[in-house]
Amino acid sequence: MADDSVLTAAQARYANEFWTATSGDLKQRRETISAPEYVAEPGDATPIVIDPADRKQPWIGAGAAITDAAASLIWGSMDAEQRHAFLDDCFNPAKGGFSVIRIPLGSCEPSAQPYYTYDDLPFGEHDNALTKFSLGTGEPGAPDATKDFKYIIPVVLEILKINPAVKIIASPWSAPAWMKNTGHLCQGGHLRFDEWTGNGFDPMLDSFEGCYARYFVKYVEEMAKIGIPIWGVTVQNEPSNAPKWPAMMWTLKQQAEFAHKFLRPAMNAKFPEMRIFINDDSTHNILWPVNEIVTPQQAASVDGFTVHTYEGPYSNFFNASRSFPHWMFGMTERRCMIDETPEDAAHIMLGIIGNWLVRNGESFIALLNLALDERGLPNQVGATGRRGVVTIQHETGEVIRNLEYFMLRAFGQDVKPGSVVVRSTNHTPDGWSGGLGSVAFLSPEGDVAAHVYNPTGEPIEAAVTINGQGGAWQKVTVPAWGVVTVHKSNGAI
Repeated sequence: MADDSVLTAAQARYANEFWTATSGDLKQRRETISAPEYVAEPGDATPIVIDPADRKQPWIGAGAAITDAAASLIWGSMDAEQRHAFLDDCFNPAKGGFSVIRIPLGSCEPSAQPYYTYDDLPFGEHDNALTKFSLGTGEPGAPDATKDFKYIIPVVLEILKINPAVKIIASPWSAPAWMKNTGHLCQGGHLRFDEWTGNGFDPMLDSFEGCYARYFVKYVEEMAKIGIPIWGVTVQNEPSNAPKWPAMMWTLKQQAEFAHKFLRPAMNAKFPEMRIFINDDSTHNILWPVNEIVTPQQAASVDGFTVHTYEGPYSNFFNASRSFPHWMFGMTERRCMIDETPEDAAHIMLGIIGNWLVRNGESFIALLNLALDERGLPNQVGATGRRGVVTIQHETGEVIRNLEYFMLRAFGQDVKPGSVVVRSTNHTPDGWSGGLGSVAFLSPEGDVAAHVYNPTGEPIEAAVTINGQGGAWQKVTVPAWGVVTVHKSNGAI
C-alpha cells in the first residue's frame, strides 16, 4: 500500500491532465471528465499499467481519405465558410489534429466523377513518353475543372494551408487502361508484364513496368508543382480485388519485384525519400510469412506494408510485421456502414484499428472517406449505405460526426506525431473480445497519453498507473464499447 507521500508525488509528476470518455453509442462524445483522484490500491478495478520504459514503433498520425466523393461534398455541398470551419476543426493541430490523408492516384471508388486516369488512351495506342499526362484542366475548384483539379486538389490545398505538415499517401486503383492486359480500368486485369512500348529494350524506358513507374514519378512531380507534397505511395489499392470499379491485380511477389526493379529506381532519380508501401489490402491475403515471398533485396527497396481491415484473420498481420520488422506499418482503409451497430463499429474502429494494430506495430491510420452524405453517396456504382468519418448533408452542408471522427480526434488531440508507442497492460487478445484493452504513447516532450478500450456491452472500471509512480492508481469507468483517454503533460494541453 502506498503512503500519502507516494500519492502526493504521483500527483505532482505532471502539471496537467486531460481525460475524456466516448461511448460506443455516442451518448458521450469525447466528453471531458475530471482527473480521478489518486488511490493506493486498484481494488476490484481492472489494472492498466503504462510503461514508458518499454518503447516500440514511432507514431506518425491518423486521418482519412480525401476521395473524389469526399472532396466533392466538401467542395460542392458546403459554402466557403462551412468548408473552412470543417477542415480547420479536423486538421488544425490545436483542434482535431488529423495529420494523415490518403488520396487516389487516378480515379477511385467512391467517386463523384466518371472514372479517369492521368493518361487515358484507347486500348492499342501507347504514350511511352507520357506526353499526354495530365492531372486535369482548369483552375482548382472551378466549375469547369476536370479530374483532380475539380475537387481533390482544391480540398487538399486548403488542408495544407491549415496544417502544412499533413502526410499525404497516394494509392492507385488502376493503371491507365492501355497499360493493362484487359484494356479496361475496371474488373481487375493486370499490368502488361514483360511487354514493350517505345523504341528499344531499355527496362526503365521501354517496358510497360518502367513506363508505369515513370507514371508514378510524373504524378508526384506534377502534384509538387502545385504545392502538394506526396509523402508516400502504395503500389496498388486492394491488389487481390477485381470489382466493377477501377482495379488491378498484383500478387505480393509482383508488387515487391515492381517496387525493387522499377518504382524505387525511378523515384531515386527525382524523389529518393519517397516512402513506398506494398500490400494495401486486407489481412486475409497475408497467408504466408512475407520473407518467404519478398527477398531481402526487394525489402530494402520498400519502406513499409499497409493493411485494410475488412477481412481477417487479423493475426495474419504478424506474417508481415515479424518478417521485416524494420518496415513501417500502417492501416490505410476501412469504413463502416450506416446501419452498423455501435458494437460492431466500435470493435473495428476502437478495438482492431485503434488498439490492437497499434499495439502490434501500426504507425499510422487512414480511414476511408473523410465524408459521405446521408445516403452513403456519391459513387459511380449506385451503392448506398456506406458511412464516412463524418456525414455531410448533401443539400445543406451540415456535418454529423460519427464514431470514426471521435476515434481519430482522440489520436489527433492527445497523441503528438513523433511520439512512440509504449507498452501498457492489455486484457483483450484480439481487440474486440475479453476485457479492457489499452494503447499508450510517449511524446518527445515527455507527455504520456493512453486510450483504454472496453469491448463489452457493460461499463468497466479501470485503475490506471504509470511505471515509476509506485502504488498510485487513478480509477475511471470506461463506457460500453467505448474508450477513455488520458493525456498527462508538464506543458499546456
